[in-house]
Amino acid sequence: MAVALSAHSRTSVSGLYALTPDCADTVRLTDRVRAALAGGASAIQYRNKTGTAALRLEQARALREVCVASGATFIVNDDVELAGAVDASGVHLGRDDATASSARRRLGPQAIIGVSCYDSLARAGDAVDSGADYIAFGSFFPSSVKPEAVRASITLLKVAKSRWNVPVVAIGGITAANAPLLIAGGADAVAVISDIFAPADPRAIEQRARAIAALFQDRLVRAASS
Repeated sequence: MAVALSAHSRTSVSGLYALTPDCADTVRLTDRVRAALAGGASAIQYRNKTGTAALRLEQARALREVCVASGATFIVNDDVELAGAVDASGVHLGRDDATASSARRRLGPQAIIGVSCYDSLARAGDAVDSGADYIAFGSFFPSSVKPEAVRASITLLKVAKSRWNVPVVAIGGITAANAPLLIAGGADAVAVISDIFAPADPRAIEQRARAIAALFQDRLVRAASS
């Protein structure tokens, strides 16, 4: 029987939002995700563009349990049915995926629904109107995962924060070196793949995650002292 994921409080995502790389080895993938969580990732998005349906189900179930143990949010990329099958916290939707409203009908009122908005404030407005719990913009920097991705301006973050009362996520080529620009620009969370998961050693993954997660703690400290 599945264990509930923190009652799906729909607090959405914040801080370091780690997106998984394609990996056919489920044990290795879960070890790497544990390291990212140990380093301070508050949410994990399962993203696998190459695996079979059976592998993706196996991995999503395994990662969900890892997130349950850490009290982290677990989001499935693209696949509403897979998110429902493993009782994920929610789903992240792109341009060619289901709509936010249809995902809500399938996953229920407590599910977290995120929507990629690329460089489009109009798409963001439509997403929020359809019930999205967070909106994501990017790519802000060149990305090895999506080299062809449209580039977004950091000013989008401030505009989005002024218009909508939902968390704003930045994605695309983000590292510990450039994340401060996005956080200062208003990003509530940064979604990171390569800069965290590039190392083979889980200890290095934990260190990289910790470096980015610490940037959000620094922002909280500055806000409290201002």
